[in-house]
Amino acid sequence: MLRLAGARLLDDRDRQAVAAVLAADPVASCMVAARVEAAGVDPWRLGGELWGYDERPGRWARLDALCFAGPNLIPLTGGRAALRSFADRALRKRRSCSSLVGPAEQVLGLWEELRGDWGPAREVREDQPLMAAGKPPLVRPDPHVRQVRPEELDRYLPAAVAMFIEEVGIDPRTGDGGAGYRARVAELIASGRAFARFDRGEVVFKAEVGSLSTTVGQIQGVWVHPDRRGQGLGATGTAAVVERLVSGMGRTASLYVNGYNAVARAVYDRVGFTQVGKYATVLF
Repeated sequence: MLRLAGARLLDDRDRQAVAAVLAADPVASCMVAARVEAAGVDPWRLGGELWGYDERPGRWARLDALCFAGPNLIPLTGGRAALRSFADRALRKRRSCSSLVGPAEQVLGLWEELRGDWGPAREVREDQPLMAAGKPPLVRPDPHVRQVRPEELDRYLPAAVAMFIEEVGIDPRTGDGGAGYRARVAELIASGRAFARFDRGEVVFKAEVGSLSTTVGQIQGVWVHPDRRGQGLGATGTAAVVERLVSGMGRTASLYVNGYNAVARAVYDRVGFTQVGKYATVLF
């Protein structure tokens, strides 16, 4: 593999250039934009590193490509030379990310550079439509879906674990007995970004706003209890979260879904989502 120097670690001097890249596609960049808006660009606050690539180095005012390296590796923009440069930087140290995720062109291009050293992947999901809804939902929101309260963590957590196993294929409690995953779910609940419908004390629908920028909220972890599937809870529950984001918070609602999941795609179409791009994910 050809190694190119060029990707550099960004800091607060690059904040204006980073903001310009993120603003160019706010839906695709929501995961990274939310972090940057909350913490800035310096790695010690960001919880990861931002790498930039410039075809003509030395210009602080512009970046040609951008990649976030943290719990996930997220290449947002960049052509072949930039992706090679990001791969070169990633390979300088041991892999610590759990996945490679983001716009499909960049993810699959970067994986092509990395797989000889990081492969094989546990799974490669090449086709994940990226969807957005900027208007209130087309179906009536479920009035019983609400924000989860902190004292409901123990009732909510089993549904979150079940969703994770179904979606990702591994148990999030593996390794530390679930302490880390429990803490992440508790943080989502505390920040008001976990939503559920409880029937007789049991979660029958759940979803979370995993990332929230100033313009976009990315929905994740949509799940319906197996005994209640086929009853429309997925559509009305998702509509409730979209209503909260669009009408209550003035954001565009977004999510991405596996291309082969025809049932979920039909639900999101009914709610009012339209495809605006394509993601891909490489799971380790």
